[in-house]
Amino acid sequence: MPELWLPGAEVHDLGDHASTDQQYPPKAIAHITWDRNATAAAPLDWEPYEDLVSYFTGSGAGDAPHLIWDPFIGRMAQLFPADSRSKSLLSPAQSPTRTNRAGRVVIQIEAVFFPYCRYGGAVYPRLVDTPCAGWDRIHAWISSWGVPDAWPMGLPTDFSSHRDEQVWETQGGWYAHAHVPYNDHTDPGSWPVFTGGSGSPPPSAGPARYEVTVNGLAYGYGAHGYQVTTVGRGLVARGFGAHYNSGPGPDWTDADTENYADYQRSLGYSGPAADGVPGETSLRRLLGYLPGPRTVSLAHVVAAAHSDPPAEQGHLTYGAEVAIVEQALADEGLLEQRWVDGSFGSLTVAAYAGWQRRCGYSGSAADGIPGQDSLQRLGAAQGFAVTG
Repeated sequence: MPELWLPGAEVHDLGDHASTDQQYPPKAIAHITWDRNATAAAPLDWEPYEDLVSYFTGSGAGDAPHLIWDPFIGRMAQLFPADSRSKSLLSPAQSPTRTNRAGRVVIQIEAVFFPYCRYGGAVYPRLVDTPCAGWDRIHAWISSWGVPDAWPMGLPTDFSSHRDEQVWETQGGWYAHAHVPYNDHTDPGSWPVFTGGSGSPPPSAGPARYEVTVNGLAYGYGAHGYQVTTVGRGLVARGFGAHYNSGPGPDWTDADTENYADYQRSLGYSGPAADGVPGETSLRRLLGYLPGPRTVSLAHVVAAAHSDPPAEQGHLTYGAEVAIVEQALADEGLLEQRWVDGSFGSLTVAAYAGWQRRCGYSGSAADGIPGQDSLQRLGAAQGFAVTG
């Protein structure tokens, strides 16, 4: 499955997710915010990206798109997952389709732009006159959801409207807001061509060097922490460690990016979607769970130690927390790295019993079921906190 959240975008999940109408083909809808009215004779300063994010996550949430895009430096914020409808289209009762839902996906992008905005001392009449920074990543991600590289109503080149209900219902691809039936907006006026065509933004040179946050932890060039080591070890275990000269370790380097890109390509990703920076879906497929902040609940790991061994192989009761304990046991030399999988199975029970014996316990007190004292000692040795 493609990534629900665009890798590299800030996530401001508004909740209120709702399914789309799967009988219609997949679509993407192009908008500009057009939050100010300027002219060639009277340009106005660009409205800051942060202000638009604040608006759509606050009083404007009822009209929020999937993506808010800063075309000048490539910042992006995502408010809904790709498989949910967003809310930037009118959908009146007389419309034959629920316009915000009329497709297997209906991904809506708001470029933070208005005609004749002034940015950095220059005036930009059209969206395509901006750097369109980040467009290649947006396009690749939307393509991964099956949206064709086509404009059924034509690439927008002005602010005239072209609306056709039959085309809307039967053809997938990209639509301007000016193309959507039963709507009255005429934006975006222009839009960058698809990546790879004339005028597309050039691909970035060298390994990607930006960070993303997944489940509260950083990944990508410059990220630091146990989760980076965990990803590196997972890549090596899957056969994607060719770019390491040493490690893996807790600091994300170009080698991690290149190895992760190899792994993404093995999943069928391509272009910017395989730039070596993790997304939630690929990370979960690599590890079987999403690493989280290093806090372990004693009650959770005890429950896993009782539930996982008799269950199916690989059963996960509290996978993320168990994986922290397992990695600590592996780093103590008590568990083979290949069994750090988030399942508190019989080998993990045996390894934990070894830790208990190392702590001085014996007999039934070293049965492999964590206790408060032994777990706190393991956390102190390996850098995680323990709660009740």
